[in-house]
Formats: sequence, structure tokens, C-alpha cells
Amino acid sequence: MWYTPHHGVYHPRKPEKIRVVFDCSAKFEGTSLNDHLLTGPDLTNALIGVLCRFCERHIAITCDVEKMFHRFHVTLEDRDFLRFLWWENGNIEKEPKEYRMRVHIFGAASSPGCANYGMKYLDCKYEKDYPLAASFNRKNFYVDDGLISVESVEKANKLVSEAQEVLAKGKLSLHKFVSNSREVLNDIKKTERASAVKDVDLNYSELPMQSVLGVKWNIESDTFSFKVDLAEKAATRRRILSTVASVYDPFGFLAPYILTGKRVLQEMCKRGVGWNDSLPSELMPKWNSWLNDLENLHKIQIPRCFIPENMGIIQKIELHHFSDASKNGYGQCSYIRVVADERVHCTLVMGKARVAPTKVFSIPRLELTAATVSAAVSKVLREELDLKIDQEFFWTDLQVVLGYIKNEARRFQVFVANLYYHS
Repeated sequence: MWYTPHHGVYHPRKPEKIRVVFDCSAKFEGTSLNDHLLTGPDLTNALIGVLCRFCERHIAITCDVEKMFHRFHVTLEDRDFLRFLWWENGNIEKEPKEYRMRVHIFGAASSPGCANYGMKYLDCKYEKDYPLAASFNRKNFYVDDGLISVESVEKANKLVSEAQEVLAKGKLSLHKFVSNSREVLNDIKKTERASAVKDVDLNYSELPMQSVLGVKWNIESDTFSFKVDLAEKAATRRRILSTVASVYDPFGFLAPYILTGKRVLQEMCKRGVGWNDSLPSELMPKWNSWLNDLENLHKIQIPRCFIPENMGIIQKIELHHFSDASKNGYGQCSYIRVVADERVHCTLVMGKARVAPTKVFSIPRLELTAATVSAAVSKVLREELDLKIDQEFFWTDLQVVLGYIKNEARRFQVFVANLYYHS
């Protein structure tokens, strides 16, 4: 697949290879190579979208493309832009030799665009013969990590087989397979399973913990969990920021908890505390309380699947978005509500929480801001979820917000008008 940038527009050429064209007139002195590499179009799927689709059905599968970037070759005329120096046997006393990479490398700005386009080209070429694999490769990969959930073992086995066949046509290999279904794992060769499950006795042993795009997945219980390695750090503004940022939570399940840590940081900023200055004594009890709870995060377990296996025939699926605000912060949470055979099941899909601005805002304004966040999350979920959403509801506990929304005259102040427009 050749992609030649020309005045900002990409023109497809020969469909057998991928080519990256660089700005030959650029001067590299004083800048990094990535400053001059053309990234191409952003073809990477949204992280939250891939994770949400991974939670839709009760049989989950993860896999990985082996050495993905190295499978795509760089054309001869472009290899000069991937030159490097190498000292033989590590002897820096001798003159280094100059080499050129023949394949795309990890860390180059051009590599993700080329690799993703190559995979999507395979999907388009073989979509009629392998529809399951084409949909999987197109929507459920985040760079080289594939995640998907399906409703039956038969579909899972067919998907794995198709995906491997399609990628093999492009000299790509799928490996490191993991699934919460022992039947699915049984049909996958041991050499193609992830190292954590290669030697597991599928008849007796428990399936281990696995990391899925940075999220801890307990395969045996089919739940998400959290684990933070808390090292001893001085309570400075820099260290506190590092600790708060170390809690990786793309779904926002821990949003209310992380908000407390962010409030400590915000208070330090308001007081003018420097990056290497210690935490004021008045804030120390609040920070210590937050740290103590950090050690308890491993006790939290959140079911992965939105729809339990034994729900029966689904009659209706709804999305409910709740927004709220206070003087300390604002946020929202979104739930999926499934109605099936006189049973109802509700699951938290995702949440967001933000500290209130340091500039004094009224509560109605913050409530309206929270409602706007709900509207933005709704748009993301409607675009990313493969489930058919029959109804959608937005909940707020302030009549002023409802008044703003219902006012068709739209005689709003600038702040309110901007929020109204963007929602």
C-alpha cells in the first residue's frame, strides 16, 4: 500500500506495499527525527471504544500481532531516513558503522499509520470471504492489541480462525491469545497462547490475571481490578502528581476517588506551593487518608461484561447518564440498563470527574457543565458501542439546568450559550 502525501491529501497508489514519503528538504540539526516524519492519517481506534466493545458479550478474547511494525518494510529510497550508528561489539573507540532500517520501527511517528493502514487494507481486500475477521481487525484493534467479546463459543472459534487466516495473507501472525472461555482456549495451539496461560491445566487450574490495554483483568472471575505499586515518596507537589497520575483508570470507575487526590493538588497550586516543596501540614491528613485508600484498590472488582450470560432474550437496552456538581468538582456517570424476560440488569459503563475551576463559578453553572460532559459521553458511547440502544435518558437534580435546556428562545449569557451549543 503506497501512500504519497501531496499538499495534505493522501493519494492511493500501488496496493501491494506501504510507502512513507518524508520531507527531503527538512534540516535535522537540533530537532528529533520524529519532527520530520509524516505520520499519515490517524487510523488508530479510540481506546475507550475498544475497551467498551470488549465488555459487551460474555466470551472475551484478546490477542496480539507479533512484531507488528517490523512486518512492514520500508522502500529502498526511504531507508536513508531511518539511519543509525552502531559500534561493533560495543567498542566506542572504533569508528561506528552506519546502518539503515529495512522495516518500520517502534517509536517512529510514521509506523502506526503505515501498520494500521496495512491491516485495514487486508480487511477491505478479504471482507467478502472473511466478514468476521474484517470487522474484528477494523474496529477492535488498538495498535497491535486485539480485544473482542462475542456471544458464543462457536463464533469465537470461527473468529480466531478467520483472523489468523486473513493476517497470514499479509505475512502477519496473531499470537498471545487469552480468553475467559476454556473451550475457546482448548482450540488454540499452546504456542499461540499468551505465556500466562500456556502451561495452565484448563481442566483444573485457575486462569491467571492478565493486563488488557493497561487494565487488570482477572480471567477466572471475569472482573476488572486495580493494583498500584505504592513506593515511598516524599510528599512534594511533584511526587503527589506522580502518585495521582499512576492510577490508570480509562473507564473512570475510580473517578470520585481520584478527584480527591486532584483536589489536594489543586489546593497546593492555589497556595503557590513549588514543585519540590513539601505538602502544607493542613493538607497532610487529607493526603494520608487518600494514600491509605490507595492500598485498598486491589479489593475492588468490577464485572467485565455489561450483559450477563443468563439474561435470556433481550427486550430493551437503555443508557442512563447522571450528572452532578458541587463547589469542589463536577462529573457524570453512565449506566447501561438491560431488560430481558422480566429481569433487569444495570451496569456502570464509564464515568468522569473533574475538579471545579479555581475561578469562582455558581453551582448552576457547574451543574450545566456536568450536563454537557454527559452529552459528550453519550456521543462517544453511541458511536462506539455495537449494542442497539433503544432509549437514552439524562438525569440532573437541578431545575435550573432543565430550564436552560428547555428554553428554546436561547437568550443565554455567553458562558451558558457556549455550553448549550457544544452539548
